[in-house]
Amino acid sequence: MSRYFTEDHEWVDVEGDIATVGITDYAQEQLGDIVFVEVPEEGKEVSKGDDVAVVESVKAASDVYAPVSGTVIEGNAALEGEPALVNSSPEEDGWFFKLTLSDAAELEELMDEAAYKAFVAKL
Repeated sequence: MSRYFTEDHEWVDVEGDIATVGITDYAQEQLGDIVFVEVPEEGKEVSKGDDVAVVESVKAASDVYAPVSGTVIEGNAALEGEPALVNSSPEEDGWFFKLTLSDAAELEELMDEAAYKAFVAKL
């Protein structure tokens, strides 16, 4: 499995043609306590850069963008009842949605973990 990152602080794990998307630990720290999450419905077609999910915290509301294009195959239903999963496990159990990749070449435009850490260090 390969993990990639965006400048908007989303992560994407890719296994075969399935991508799992969430927000980074850095992003959840900036947001504070998460109180509401809205995930996309299965079957939704998304293009890279589209706003796909919504996360609300005590501080702010923010969109979660698609790091790659594809078709949503699952939204993380657990987040509806327990949005704080994004705080406690942002890069594992607190994922937002899964999609099938429509253009794997888009992954080449994303950062690897080392590049993302260097990016965050400059913020």
